[in-house]
Amino acid sequence: MSDTIEITVLTGLADIAAEDWDACACPEAATGRPIDPFTTHRFLSALERSRSVGGRTGWRPRHLVARMGGTVIAVAPLYAKSDSQGEYIFDFNWAHAYENAGGRYYPKLQIAVPFTPATGRRFLTRPGQEEVGRAALVQGALQLAAEGRMSSLHITFCTGEEAEAGTAMGLMHRVTQQFHWANEGYDGFDGFLDSLASRKRKTIRKERATAQDFGGTIHALTGDDLKPAHWEAFWRFYQDTGARKWGTPYLTRAFFDEMQATMRNDILLVLAERGGRWVAGALNFIGRDTLYGRYWGSTEDHPCLHFELCYYQAIDYAIAQRMPRVEAGAQGEHKLARGYLPTPVHSLHWIADTGFRAAVARYLEAERNAVDEEIEVLTAYGPFRRGDRQA
Repeated sequence: MSDTIEITVLTGLADIAAEDWDACACPEAATGRPIDPFTTHRFLSALERSRSVGGRTGWRPRHLVARMGGTVIAVAPLYAKSDSQGEYIFDFNWAHAYENAGGRYYPKLQIAVPFTPATGRRFLTRPGQEEVGRAALVQGALQLAAEGRMSSLHITFCTGEEAEAGTAMGLMHRVTQQFHWANEGYDGFDGFLDSLASRKRKTIRKERATAQDFGGTIHALTGDDLKPAHWEAFWRFYQDTGARKWGTPYLTRAFFDEMQATMRNDILLVLAERGGRWVAGALNFIGRDTLYGRYWGSTEDHPCLHFELCYYQAIDYAIAQRMPRVEAGAQGEHKLARGYLPTPVHSLHWIADTGFRAAVARYLEAERNAVDEEIEVLTAYGPFRRGDRQA
């Protein structure tokens, strides 16, 4: 086999066989679930087929493929971005500063899963090709940025290992935070509650009782239990939340049809039914070791129902399935009181302009120190009994 690596750029996942992409994205799926479903060919293709990305969405696919001797050894989900929407590692201030100084920040390049603030591998390589594959993908992305005269390259929600490797390659390391729940081998929800301080335990019990008294039934649906009518209901919830948060929902209606057709075994949809009508719901994706909370919405307001569907039902599922972790998505210090502790989140960045790059590097160093301190302080305010749990 030749040692020469060829890099190609794809404008869509239809241009590469699913088995070639997934051999790099989720080789572990040969013996079970992918570690996470978000970089799989089926998920990224669903975004493209549903027109949730591409066109005028601000996400133009420019996926990288590295081949050695004709064999695909590494891939990366890469996008040319015309704004900073749907990323969750916010660089709006960088863009404003750069443009106020007379620069042109957009378009930029982003290795990411659109609209998905979930940590996972971003440099997707065949087993045994990690080092050479990562180097080829970084080199290819930087060359593409230079050829397109783009301001910057960003790799968001990468793993800690990738952040370390990327830093060694000259990329800038950013640390932010999310709130994650960890399963300490609990034998049920009461086992989790027993690990909490008395006051916090009582509060959660009261919230669950209040939520479950909403006058209806809560259903946790996955696989073949999911039907098109469930997605029609959830689309209404998603539209309501998306309109309030972003002005326009990121995902199209067709995306949820794609989920039913190709990914229902990767989904946990928690729906609340009252009087024969679906009134609220929370969408989760199932990984090998992690349940990923993504979207929530409702058409009726009921006290504490949001906490029940999004957080407590997720914990119930993780305990029942012996899953080590629940990631509840971006932001939200209100998750702390419900057992979700602050956790560092990693990203990598490169800026073409050397002066601006130096300024960003200084900012990132200060930000990392501040995030480290905030995680320490917030963890101390967590709901767990003193001495039982420290992150």
